[in-house]
Amino acid sequence: MITIKIFTFNAYSENTYVLYDETKECVIIDPGMYEGFEQNELVSFIKAQNFKPVLLLNTHCHIDHVFGNKFIFDTYGLKPKFHKGELVVLEAVPGYAPSMGFYKYETSPLPDEFLEETGTITFGNSTLDLIFAPGHSPAHLCFYSKADDILIGGDVLFYGSIGRTDLPGGNHQQLLQNISDKLFVLPDETKVYPGHGPATTIGFEKQNNPFF
Repeated sequence: MITIKIFTFNAYSENTYVLYDETKECVIIDPGMYEGFEQNELVSFIKAQNFKPVLLLNTHCHIDHVFGNKFIFDTYGLKPKFHKGELVVLEAVPGYAPSMGFYKYETSPLPDEFLEETGTITFGNSTLDLIFAPGHSPAHLCFYSKADDILIGGDVLFYGSIGRTDLPGGNHQQLLQNISDKLFVLPDETKVYPGHGPATTIGFEKQNNPFF
């Protein structure tokens, strides 16, 4: 059974997730830590629980979701995994980070292997399904556990909202289509853990999200 620890990091109040199960293996998703105290908070939690980090995943590669990629690599030896369509997004970050005031951004390592549009990734006794849902970014992935009724949704679907689509590679119609076709077909009780803000459920968003 997957348990989720949520951290909220950086100036964008980005949600960084640590997923773990009874084996003590854990997965770090969208590490957003920028300041040293944020790095310490994550490491202290993992150390206190005696977890073994085995995967670093990015739903997508906007700056607020990859601030900590280099730190995770330096600390645990993990290179990020994401869809290859996000590579251009990641490679743009060092160019614009200073103009946004982020002078301490450390360039993320590149993946040894990319994730596909479909398939699964495993850690411990747990399995995550890949759901390809671009629109906020060009090759955004969500991570879904059918067994645990949870979706790590990145910046696709929020509580009462959706991801912005005005950044390079964004596409409003594509985002709406992917939410309808790929997320709203999941069970209503599926709990959605977004890249920003509080968790929600598929059922609640189908009934109440003003974009649908």
